[in-house]
Amino acid sequence: MLKSFKKLNVVVAILLAIAISLTACNKALQNSPQTSETPKETDKTITVTDLVGRQVEVKTPVHKVVAIGPGTLRLVTYIDGIGRVAGVENIDKILTNGRTYNMIFQEKLAQLPTIGQGGPDSTPDAEKLVEVNPDVIFVISLLDKAKADNLQAKTGIPVIVLSYGKLGTFEEDVYTSLEIIGKIMGKENRAKEVVDYIKGVQKELQDRTKNIPEEKKPTVYIGALGFKGAYGIESTQGNYPPFMAVNAKNVADTLGQKGSVMIEKEKLLAWNPDIIFIDEGNFNLVKQDYQKNPIFYKNLKAVKNDNVYGILPYNQYNTNIDTALADSYWVGTVLYPEQFKDIDPVEKAKEIYTKFFREAGKGVYDKMKEVYGGFEKIKF
Repeated sequence: MLKSFKKLNVVVAILLAIAISLTACNKALQNSPQTSETPKETDKTITVTDLVGRQVEVKTPVHKVVAIGPGTLRLVTYIDGIGRVAGVENIDKILTNGRTYNMIFQEKLAQLPTIGQGGPDSTPDAEKLVEVNPDVIFVISLLDKAKADNLQAKTGIPVIVLSYGKLGTFEEDVYTSLEIIGKIMGKENRAKEVVDYIKGVQKELQDRTKNIPEEKKPTVYIGALGFKGAYGIESTQGNYPPFMAVNAKNVADTLGQKGSVMIEKEKLLAWNPDIIFIDEGNFNLVKQDYQKNPIFYKNLKAVKNDNVYGILPYNQYNTNIDTALADSYWVGTVLYPEQFKDIDPVEKAKEIYTKFFREAGKGVYDKMKEVYGGFEKIKF
């Protein structure tokens, strides 16, 4: 009898231990960070002011979103939102080198429903947008205030207009857009993390270069920039963001024009910059031109002195901010080796891609190098 009683006590003790263990596990799971893309149910409405001044009401939580227009999907992926994307423009269903978010998430994007053709001059397809039934439509460039109101009325879905700003790189409009996406998707902390990182990089680059005397700065030129097409060495830009980020002496700034500009080759010879960067996305055009007219290139000081460098293209369906930041460090190390002697531009690029895309961004620089050549001197 006593033995049976002892056995019963042992069984009860074991069952009690299991119950305590299961309760502890359940609590741990409840308190652990959310790994699923399913947001918590809150059943409330928030109001945001978009980048064309519209006040838009959005029911939360937001389970599904779509992003239309140049670069909108990129900003959503920066905020860890890829898991809630319900459909994708046809332009993003095809692997496109240089468009970093597209390269990283291509397998998923290819499997999503098509919500329209996409492209800088496309028209939103209201019918296809309704078919995927998103909670929110994010859009850049395609719609003004009236058109946004019209699309919202047609679909019955909140339309949020975002922006990259005029230069599309390190501007307040970009930060505001990221913050709006974060607020709507319940990812405010991630949005703050990304915005703070971009601003922190800007400050660091400025701090490293702001006290360099103008007379000690080499003159520099960027050529072969793409802008709605591919161009040779005559395609350049005033206020080129990676140059501005490090206070570079851009010869094209003397034109007084912001943004993309085509120059005559004679102008480049007259400027005769100390250092030339070539956008590697169009290096093939420059190489072909060199073979046709080597004398022009050999008369350039930068070519004579072996001071021509490749730079990664960052404009691909709007601005790849990640690549633009990586390019800025690369430019800094070339122009001001003393101020950037502690920076390995390749390792910095890998860090940047990981900051924007987490683990998924780790191999991006290596892929970009494979496709374009990476951070290296240009050999004709």
